[in-house]
Amino acid sequence: MANALISIQIIPKTKDGEDVIPYVDEAIRVIEESGVKFEVHPLETTMEGELQQLFEVIAKMNERMIEIGSKNVISQVKILYQPAGITMNQLTEKYR
Repeated sequence: MANALISIQIIPKTKDGEDVIPYVDEAIRVIEESGVKFEVHPLETTMEGELQQLFEVIAKMNERMIEIGSKNVISQVKILYQPAGITMNQLTEKYR
């Protein structure tokens, strides 16, 4: 069972005020390629997995933003670490 949930909002600095959506789409693609479970929400994306693995995904997201032209990146992150295990469903099932 996963031991962490991480929600991330990635905010790349774009050239000449370019639209950030293509950058955000690319960040989500990095998450998809990682194979971790995730859900996209309007203001952030939540990932479920092992804490270290999720940190590695965040690092790759930031690196990819620079590779595709961002000068710098702000990553706003919320972390729930629960060694006994935690899933997104456990926190949201009563609302579904």
